[in-house]
Amino acid sequence: MRSTLGQLRPRTPYQLAKRANSLCVMAEAVRWGERGARLNTISPGIVMTPLAKDELAGPRGAGYRRMIEGSAAGRAGTPDEVGAVGALLMGPDGGFITASDFLMDGGVSAAYWYGDLAEVRAQQ
Repeated sequence: MRSTLGQLRPRTPYQLAKRANSLCVMAEAVRWGERGARLNTISPGIVMTPLAKDELAGPRGAGYRRMIEGSAAGRAGTPDEVGAVGALLMGPDGGFITASDFLMDGGVSAAYWYGDLAEVRAQQ
């Protein structure tokens, strides 16, 4: 396993950790569901927080801007939008939602696989 991990692309460990978290929540939702609890994850893309603003102004800013511009939404998310999804999941209207991962990245992932950002992925 060590030799395989040494050959991973720089972002791959992050992506694997995000997927592992999603799968862990899915598995735990079964156990916690027996107690009446609901477990979900929210996987936001670029959300305009102070950290994101620093990243956009830093050395990786061009890459972040390219992701935002190539997305279906054409913009970054807001903390309020993430909070609204959290409120849905935690409130009575979300009573049937459990063991789910909510990807809310403005379409960046879709563009990475099927849109203009696919060219960037192919070059990596």
